[in-house]
Amino acid sequence: MFKTEQEMFSQDGVTVIRGLFKDWVELLRQGVEINEQQPGPSFRDYTPDQPQNRFWADYCNWQRIQPFYDFVYQSPAGQIAKNLMQSRDVRLFHEHVLVKGRNSSKITPWHHDAPYYPVSAKQTLSMWIPLDPISRESSIEFVAGSHRWNKHFKAQSFNGQYYEHQGMQEEPLPDIEGQREQYNILGWELEPGDAIAFDYLTIHGAPGNLSNEHMRRAVSFRWLGDDAVYVNRGGKTSPDYPHLNALLKTGDPLPQDEFPFIPTF
Repeated sequence: MFKTEQEMFSQDGVTVIRGLFKDWVELLRQGVEINEQQPGPSFRDYTPDQPQNRFWADYCNWQRIQPFYDFVYQSPAGQIAKNLMQSRDVRLFHEHVLVKGRNSSKITPWHHDAPYYPVSAKQTLSMWIPLDPISRESSIEFVAGSHRWNKHFKAQSFNGQYYEHQGMQEEPLPDIEGQREQYNILGWELEPGDAIAFDYLTIHGAPGNLSNEHMRRAVSFRWLGDDAVYVNRGGKTSPDYPHLNALLKTGDPLPQDEFPFIPTF
């Protein structure tokens, strides 16, 4: 039976939205270019020894990079996130730029996002928007239904090192890649302006970029619903907000100046 986007998001923890952001692609490309020229403090080059096949990322720059700011407040992304989460309100957590160069062999390891973040919420959504054509073979993949496993798996950096979180109930991730046949793995061929929306608990990963023609530029906007609160993870988070550790304790509301509620229409 055909699933609506809402049904798929609820049941599988991920859904694909076709073409809705095609009029926003150029703006987001401008934002990525500005980000590369003016990297923020969280900029990461994951392939410093491969300048021709580079994989880099950055995040939490939306307030200083005007195209990202405009997208947050003027695009329909907040409304879509609100509808899919079925929340009363929607607030921005942060944006995340990920760029894999042509023929980049660097994989994104299987993981889910919730244990990385110093927030807790039942209503969560990442909206991953590609800015280049992406083949199915180079596309981000998801383990359908993994958001309902009721587990938190250990966060690890894209270079393979685990985060140490004191007092958190986290366990090692199963060997998804080595046992792919045991899971319902979803992925799609994508065009610029499509989007993939997924829950923070949905396990996902990505191969290298197999294209020798296109980069794989993407911007992911992370959203929160009604019940989001701060969580001290007992160690490093990504993004890292050390100033919040000094100001907040687990269960406290998030500051609205950093994580604003977004008007929807």
